[in-house]
Amino acid sequence: MMAAAGRSGIRVDLRGSGAASVETGLPVFDRLLERLAEYAKFDVTLEVEPGAAEADVAEAGRALGDALAEPLRAAGARGFGSASMTSAEALASVVLEISDEPLVVSNVDLTEARIGGLGTDVARRFLERFAEGAGLTLHVRLLNGTESQHVLEAIFKALGVALAQATNEGGISGR
Repeated sequence: MMAAAGRSGIRVDLRGSGAASVETGLPVFDRLLERLAEYAKFDVTLEVEPGAAEADVAEAGRALGDALAEPLRAAGARGFGSASMTSAEALASVVLEISDEPLVVSNVDLTEARIGGLGTDVARRFLERFAEGAGLTLHVRLLNGTESQHVLEAIFKALGVALAQATNEGGISGR
């Protein structure tokens, strides 16, 4: 499946092995998206044209969300998923469900933290744009952790596992 949004090109194979080729211009963020693909077992190719970091991350979130909107609603897809994952001392939980009113609810506040030049509030903007594109209610909870990089990695790993559940057949869809 190939989807494009604005200046982004994305290809997502839901029946992949977790391979990813991600180029957002932000190596730290590229690694987070690679972890998401690895834990979702999606093959993802994503390229975002160079620009302002915040815009690139938002663009990547929207492009990935747009690419997953249809598979999340496909006949037989669960349409919901949840996972808790760790990264060193961090423990994060992600619960998601398809929704006509996309929303991100989170207790994670990393607005003051910086990782490799990436303001981590940029990750929140990614999640918001992703939820809008995919049409999801997305709850993100940090249960433990203080190291920003570990917190973000735990969140993106949990998001990957929850997405794998939501796009797989089984369970009830309700939609």
